[in-house]
Amino acid sequence: MKTYTLTGIILIVIGIIAFAYQGITYTTREKIVDFGPIQVTSDTTKTLPLPPIVGGIALVGGIVVLVIGSKKG
Repeated sequence: MKTYTLTGIILIVIGIIAFAYQGITYTTREKIVDFGPIQVTSDTTKTLPLPPIVGGIALVGGIVVLVIGSKKG
């Protein structure tokens, strides 16, 4: 498979995923109290937002790379 084609497909997939999920959510665990055998932890959920413009740029960029790759090959 050509490099341009593979890069274009990867960018298109990333763009579609960015539109579908709108952000990346992850959980961190923090130790609040550590007193001998007693331990208290807290789970905190954080979200890294992905604006729709990021998905759009990746999608359009992937299409452009596919078009350029088809003209060169």
